Amino acid sequence: MSGRSLGSGAEVDGRKGSTMRILLIDDDQKLTRVLVKGLKEERVVVDVAYTGESGHEMASAYPYEVIVLDWLLPDRDGLGVCRDLRARRISTPILVLTARDSLDDRVTGLNAGADDYLTKPFAFSELLARIHALMRRARLTRDTVLKVADLTLDPISHCVTRAGAGVNLTPREYAVLSVLMRHAGTVVSRIRLIEGVWETEADSLFNVLEVHIGHLRRKIDVAGAVPLIHTLRGHGYLVGEHPVSPASGPSGRVRSGTLASTT
Repeated sequence: MSGRSLGSGAEVDGRKGSTMRILLIDDDQKLTRVLVKGLKEERVVVDVAYTGESGHEMASAYPYEVIVLDWLLPDRDGLGVCRDLRARRISTPILVLTARDSLDDRVTGLNAGADDYLTKPFAFSELLARIHALMRRARLTRDTVLKVADLTLDPISHCVTRAGAGVNLTPREYAVLSVLMRHAGTVVSRIRLIEGVWETEADSLFNVLEVHIGHLRRKIDVAGAVPLIHTLRGHGYLVGEHPVSPASGPSGRVRSGTLASTT
């Protein structure tokens, strides 16, 4: 994967342990440095991809809040990336950046699946305002109760229940569980999970993540309950109703039926 994780961020929406992360796909390194610096000051984490192919790969692998996508990329057309993501049912809001400012160009971009369109040159304040607007709009449609078997998580109230009983979680435990439940039935790697919750280097947090997973198991997979939090050694973690094997296809979904370690 050709991309970089830059910046640091937390509590952009005021919720402790909830990190806002966007993907910037643009080959203009001078511009990306300026944007990353400005967004970092706004406490937004930015992953950068300099090609359409690496951007497509990153957008397919991680649930970003917003994707900022340049129309003209060195290896492929940015709108082609947009169309491909929509064809894969990836609904992340996409803001297209381009020097093309005609009405026909704007219509073409929106018809390709973009949610917003900003012409170059632009003011950073306008870009930031548009990103925040896309985040707010996405949350209105996304923040529905998540459910796996008898485990529920309400993104609005932050309430978690198992078999109808409330589960008391710390902010970090809640954030870890939220990422796993948004990818229920899909293996989430340790690196991706750490990037979705913390803002520091992943290598220093593997042990910390394992501690939080252990705490979640003790609180959620209580005695007599069907285990829902699974560990796939060498692959990552998964929330699901059935044991799984690590074999997976391009979608990242795993086949059920083979016992995996849950310790």
